[in-house]
Amino acid sequence: MVTTESVTIKVPVGMSKYLVTMNPETELTRNALLLYPYILNQTISHGRAAEILGIRKSELIDLYDKLGYSYFDMTMDDLDDELNTFRELKKKEAAV
Repeated sequence: MVTTESVTIKVPVGMSKYLVTMNPETELTRNALLLYPYILNQTISHGRAAEILGIRKSELIDLYDKLGYSYFDMTMDDLDDELNTFRELKKKEAAV
């Protein structure tokens, strides 16, 4: 069980009604979304965020994936380019 505490944040008036105590799954999603900007700017890792939330890293990655936030930030084209570069370097290395 994760130890929790209450904090006060300023939000637009229309938003407050959505932040009342929710079911545990909704609260976990909300809290994960609050941490996401810190993962994105590399202040914390996915592992640290998962630790803060009291879940496994794989669970957090799955949660973000369901929300449309990919763990990997490469497109397939980027990945293909990286693989081609790797293959070319391996060829050059083998030739030496």
